[in-house]
Amino acid sequence: MLKTLHILIAAAAMMVLLPSTAKAQVGEHRSDLAVGASGGYVMSSIRFLPKIAQGQHGGPTAGITVRYTCEKYFKSVCAIVGEVNVAQIGWKENIQTAQDQPVPLRDPTTGDVVQGMYEEYSRTMTYLQVPVFARLGWGRERQGFQAFFQVGPQLCYNLSEKSSFNFDLDHPNMEWGGRVSPVVKQYFMPIENRFDYGIAGGFGLEFSNRHIGHLMLEGRYYYGLGNIYGNSKRDYFAASNFQNIIIKLSYLFDLARTNNKRIK
Repeated sequence: MLKTLHILIAAAAMMVLLPSTAKAQVGEHRSDLAVGASGGYVMSSIRFLPKIAQGQHGGPTAGITVRYTCEKYFKSVCAIVGEVNVAQIGWKENIQTAQDQPVPLRDPTTGDVVQGMYEEYSRTMTYLQVPVFARLGWGRERQGFQAFFQVGPQLCYNLSEKSSFNFDLDHPNMEWGGRVSPVVKQYFMPIENRFDYGIAGGFGLEFSNRHIGHLMLEGRYYYGLGNIYGNSKRDYFAASNFQNIIIKLSYLFDLARTNNKRIK
């Protein structure tokens, strides 16, 4: 598994370097620089081993983007994209019974079931994320639509974390009608590894206007290769890595454009 992850990192790094090495090939030179901002929504979860049943944790993301377009090689427009984003990600648990029903909430003082209330737990973590992408686009560059694909490595650093819950963490409902999963150690474990890294990639559609700039809608996926907790044989969790689905809307304006009237 580790060897496969190393191969993925190497492949992503090669794709990031592809636009610069493409200059030695036959193609139409570009020297376009665009900057702007982006915002979106992240649906995240963490792959825990032992497994913890989860839904999608939702949170916002926003940041700045820099794009340098260097070449059009045949039909493909090659560029390097860098971003600095702040995102709220984490995990949201599906606390269920053996019958796949939500676990009833019990009053901590009386032990009685609170009608219509169920146990809930989520952890929200704010991250600084820095992805670097190799980008390939197909279509119009200055006026019209362009489809694109981009992939590359992403570095992350945790800024803060906060838990949200509605039951006594020391006494979760383990009785009849209670939770089927005995995994509760995560409730008392703050994040151990603040640095994270992984592979991100996505597809999108861009609309460009010579006078206004570039508007992009993208769907992206991030797979973390690091773990938020230790994963040695002495640690409780063998894996605790992020998996994120991101929807982003970005706007870029040109700082520099190639002087070529043939570019459409």
